Amino acid sequence: MNPTEILKNEHRVIEQVLDCLEAIVKGCAATGKLDRQAAKDAVDFFRTFADGCHHAKEETHLFPAMEARGFARESGPVAVMLSEHEQGRAHLRAMDGAIEAASAGDPEALGRFVDHAKAYTALLRHHIEKEDHCLFPMADEALSGEDQLALLEAFEKVETHAPGTHERYLAIAGALAGQYGVPHSTAVGGAPSHRGTCGCKH
Repeated sequence: MNPTEILKNEHRVIEQVLDCLEAIVKGCAATGKLDRQAAKDAVDFFRTFADGCHHAKEETHLFPAMEARGFARESGPVAVMLSEHEQGRAHLRAMDGAIEAASAGDPEALGRFVDHAKAYTALLRHHIEKEDHCLFPMADEALSGEDQLALLEAFEKVETHAPGTHERYLAIAGALAGQYGVPHSTAVGGAPSHRGTCGCKH
């Protein structure tokens, strides 16, 4: 398994929780308030697994490797991905800030959560599509075999930083999928040797 395949596997798990977030938003329309625990679990997953772990692999390791092979950081596909990471973080902050009031039935907070959840979902789905079908093929073509091995080693170090975290967030993804009837991803979010640990930023 090469580095971009690991990242693609993680995308499948992230998409599973995006499906759950869409179901949470539908629940808001039906009940007039937010499922507090489900929303907190989803935001926690996106902050820790999607951003703190997955995006950290890209920003700390993949993108610099691509820059070393001629990709610009200030323009082009890498710059677009970095900008979208920041946009996603802003949506997550807004969602997190609205959870308590929205779960108590405050209509303004509920609307804010729903708006940012919808925007975040659309952003991340397009972001994943661009990475899977544009950025990652570019990376695979540009990076040498030595580059790929170095990235695998770097990813392994990310994964072994905080034992048990990876399993915990896969469990959160699974629990949300069970709660909302969302199909479970068959991806494990990394290579088989990565199961059970994840160096996510907390």
